[in-house]
Amino acid sequence: MKIGVVVSEGPYTHQAADTAYHFVKSALAKGHEVPRVFFYHDGVNVSTRLSVPPQDERHIQKNWTALAQEHEIDLVVCIAAAQRRGLLDENEAERQGKDASNIADGFRISGLGQLIEMGIQTDRLVTFGD
Repeated sequence: MKIGVVVSEGPYTHQAADTAYHFVKSALAKGHEVPRVFFYHDGVNVSTRLSVPPQDERHIQKNWTALAQEHEIDLVVCIAAAQRRGLLDENEAERQGKDASNIADGFRISGLGQLIEMGIQTDRLVTFGD
């Protein structure tokens, strides 16, 4: 079964990003496919490469990056939600006249079309957050 996942809550504010991560790991372990995870609303904050949690806490962004690299999962960050929250990849930073980018490896910025496409191409769409 192909499963699409949407994360719409921030990484350290709610449990949604952690729960989604563990759900995806479990689904993959059971033989399901998770071709894409779409980060929306405050969920886009998972993608920042600038988060520095204490050493004894989980590092949510690094967990997602490692999982995506291991299983070739497309981690898509909503462009509108990201821009509102000051999250830019290199292309968007240049386009907007900013001097830096802050999107972590493994994540990419794109539009809502990617969410619609994921809904069409998967058997199930699971949302974590409100």
